[in-house]
Amino acid sequence: MKYIYSLIFLVFNFSFLAQITTGANQTEKYLPLLKGKKIAVVANQTSTIGSVHLVDSLLKLGIEIEKVFAPEHGFRGTADAGEKVADGKDKKTGIPILSLYGRKNRKPSTEKLKGIDLVIFDIQDIGARFYTYISTMHYVMEACAENNIPLLILDRPNPNGFYVDGAVLKPNVKSFVGMHPVPIVHGMTIGEYAKMINGENWLKDSVQCDLTIIECKNYSHKDKYQLPIAPSPNLPNMESIYLYPSLCLFEGTNVSVGRGTKTPFQIFGSPYIPKTNFSFTPQPTFGAKHPKHENKVCNGYDLTTFGANFMPEVGEIYLHWLLSMYHQSSNKDAFFLKNGFFNLLVGNKAIKQMIVEGKTVDFIRNSWKQELEDYKKMRKGYLLYEDFE
Repeated sequence: MKYIYSLIFLVFNFSFLAQITTGANQTEKYLPLLKGKKIAVVANQTSTIGSVHLVDSLLKLGIEIEKVFAPEHGFRGTADAGEKVADGKDKKTGIPILSLYGRKNRKPSTEKLKGIDLVIFDIQDIGARFYTYISTMHYVMEACAENNIPLLILDRPNPNGFYVDGAVLKPNVKSFVGMHPVPIVHGMTIGEYAKMINGENWLKDSVQCDLTIIECKNYSHKDKYQLPIAPSPNLPNMESIYLYPSLCLFEGTNVSVGRGTKTPFQIFGSPYIPKTNFSFTPQPTFGAKHPKHENKVCNGYDLTTFGANFMPEVGEIYLHWLLSMYHQSSNKDAFFLKNGFFNLLVGNKAIKQMIVEGKTVDFIRNSWKQELEDYKKMRKGYLLYEDFE
């Protein structure tokens, strides 16, 4: 019996020691870097130490935070996707909040960085190229480099960091939803990605950002990390986060991904396909004030169970849904939005044409196979954590 109790004690303590710890939670490693300095923080609702917001925690610890820069969805994560994020003041602390979302605001200006000694970047990413927090980080790095301000990144695990897949972005479709020649699922943490931006000279004029990264403890790319806080209004749970890299391609089409329902990025449908066993009607909701096909019945499919039970094991972009919806559509000429957004999301103009021509999933996947292998080799040089293979 004594042996059994000892074994239970060892197992309990091993699992406690192996618990993943984010960079933000390791204050002993970075507080000395902040003392006596004027700090700017790039943060949103995921920027926490335990259950307390990073900004609130640092203020209590006597750190002088001058301003907060807010990305897409805002400082508290309440804005719609693509909605203008306005400058203002944080109601709780009175600290000025400056938007980094919107065509004119993406890069902090020299004026806005005046007097700042160090910038902290702490935002939970989900590992997809078109999730704009990595684009925000690019511009923050560039601004810091140009103004000789060090950047401290508090790293967090990537919930989709256990695989790499998708077409590598081509230069002719570069945009804020895809700035770098990486695949749709890049398989890196924010800290690793920042190292790659520096190492591959992707900043303007090849400037180098003075980076310090507080690494996660006990994390590896084999882990299926469960996010404690929703990273944006339309990614409310792990099912949506696992499905997002595949379903977000529908954002460039006339197919709804469930914005305006209780299960965004867990269902998809359209008024332009035949009736199915599942349907939904998008309505204005928090995080989706004007959803696609508002008040129209969308025939489609419910992936909530698949997202939870199977998607973490698929380990690739699931293209079958996209091709199926195109072939079922009664209005193929209007399937892809005229603004070209699909090309920006998928990262390659040729893939849309392959779908129109009726190419198979295997054919499309083979079209990006070699560039994906080349990317994987490059990625290896920037990893901070054990890889998944």
